[in-house]
Formats: sequence, structure tokens, C-alpha cells
Amino acid sequence: MPKKKVTKVKTGSRPAKKNISKKKETNKIKPKKMIVKTKPSKTKKTVKTKPKDEKAKKASPSQRDKTIMEIKKNLLSQREILLKEAEEALSSLPGEINFPDMGDQATAETDRNFMLRLRDRERLLLKKIDEAIERIDNRIFGICEECGNEIGSKRLEARPVTTLCIECKTRQEEEERITEGG
Repeated sequence: MPKKKVTKVKTGSRPAKKNISKKKETNKIKPKKMIVKTKPSKTKKTVKTKPKDEKAKKASPSQRDKTIMEIKKNLLSQREILLKEAEEALSSLPGEINFPDMGDQATAETDRNFMLRLRDRERLLLKKIDEAIERIDNRIFGICEECGNEIGSKRLEARPVTTLCIECKTRQEEEERITEGG
């Protein structure tokens, strides 16, 4: 590929390169302007690589985005497991059984109430999981509802259905403890 002449403007106090010609050689320093022979690909590379790098940064997900996508996968699998367990439990939940012994009857009712309470807790967890998945889809997941700051990644991994950062949750628990009188 033939070399092209490129004119560059130099500023500052650095000495310019020697201008070599076939007839005579001079060691004079040219102020501000000089002709430098360069390959055109060098200047093109520097111009073209910067926009590609910027696009690559926008296209590649950050570590936080990767963490959030992993949390979403975990929430979806946890949701499926809870739905299957709830379906199995409701189909196997005994109706009212009359036992001849009052103690056996009381035990059966206690067990049934305990299972229903567990299912109710799982129902509430399912609701929180659905809300968390919706926040991920709306791109507001990981933002504290009280102060608006980002919730730490480690907290989100430990408790993905949380809506409060650790500081706001601590303050909320302290207020609850005070109102309960403890």
C-alpha cells in the first residue's frame, strides 16, 4: 500500500523531526507545522477503535446486571418448586376426619392448621417472588424503596425479594422494636 503524506499540526516546545530531502539535509526546527509521513491505517485505527470500544461497553452487561439475571433465574426456579409443592400439598391435605379419640382429633386438626399456615407463608413468598421478577423486568430491581439507593449485590443474593437496603431495614427493625416496647 503506498504511503500518504499527512499534515499534522504540532504545538508545544518539543523539537520537530528533521525534514530530510534528497538535495540537502537540514537540522532546523520547524515551528508548529510539519509534514510527517505515516501510514494511513494508523490514524484510521485510532479513530475507529474508540467508537467500537464505547459500543462494546454499552452492549456488554455489567457485573451487577449479570448478578441480577442470575437472581432472576433462581427466583423463577424457586417459584416453580413452590407451585409444585403447593399443588401436591393441597391435593394430599386431609379433609375433616373424625377420630374416636379426642386427642387424635386435636392432633389431626393441629397438623392440618400447621400445614395451612405453611402454605400461607409460601403463598406470601410466591407473591414477593412475583413482585421481584416484575421489578427486574421493569429495571427497578435492587433500588431501595425508602431511600432510593442501590441495594448491595450481596444482600440481593442473600434475600432477593428484599425492597430495602440494609440501612433502611435496620432502621425499620429498630422502630418496630421500639413500638413493641422491647
